[in-house]
Amino acid sequence: VQLEESGGGLVQPGGSLRLSCAASGSSGFSLDDYAIGWFRQAPGKEREGVSCISSGDGNTYYANSVKGRFTIFRDNSKNTVYLQMNSLKPEDTAVYYCGASLYPSLGDSPYDGWGQGTQVTVYS
Repeated sequence: VQLEESGGGLVQPGGSLRLSCAASGSSGFSLDDYAIGWFRQAPGKEREGVSCISSGDGNTYYANSVKGRFTIFRDNSKNTVYLQMNSLKPEDTAVYYCGASLYPSLGDSPYDGWGQGTQVTVYS
């Protein structure tokens, strides 16, 4: 399992971005067979769980800091998991990563297949 993140960028507070998490290259696996989690790491801080979505039933989970602002969802036709981020705040600035796991968790230990990450910068 190897994933690739994209969609980061520069945005002003209150703006929106949509991040994508897809299988890297020709790995050929289905993301729907795994729980997919989004995590972020800001400079000088530990990686923290942002959101995750379970395989099959698609149950979703969010960190309190992003609840009501971020939405995680799958597009199985594109074999991609998205993180829609609205009402962005400067404290959302971080490198965002996605990982695959056999079960959903907002802790990163069960996850594998991390990509290079995508930078999100929210600036005033």
